[in-house]
Amino acid sequence: MKLLLDEDVPLPLLELLRHVLADHEVDHVYSVQWKGKQDRDLYRDSRRRGYDAVLTNNLRQLNDPDECTAIKKSGVHLILYETPDGLRGLALASAAICAAIRPLVGRLVTRDRQHIARIRSISPTVERFTLVDPALDPPSPYWP
Repeated sequence: MKLLLDEDVPLPLLELLRHVLADHEVDHVYSVQWKGKQDRDLYRDSRRRGYDAVLTNNLRQLNDPDECTAIKKSGVHLILYETPDGLRGLALASAAICAAIRPLVGRLVTRDRQHIARIRSISPTVERFTLVDPALDPPSPYWP
């Protein structure tokens, strides 16, 4: 599969997604010199360049009739994700993308027509770690 990351996808995710999807081709609009390209043209040109899917967090595209038409006409899969506010939101969105993208692409390559996928956010209210004071709660019987 050939995946294009839209302009709103953080550029640092490019190399990480290339690693996670090593058996696929992943580009960013910056790497193909499409910075600032209008979304309607982006979808048309992405199909012409052989892209199978576009990853974006621009959820407004589905509320614009012209952009919806361009997406539908292109035939490329649309992968959407949400970004909660701030740096923590960016971290959560990046983690959600990395966790979901490989199995999602695995499903999309088996589809014979266009699909729209939405990557679920990781909850900003659930802590993703535990914190232990080993002086009070040793992590193992061998803790000095």
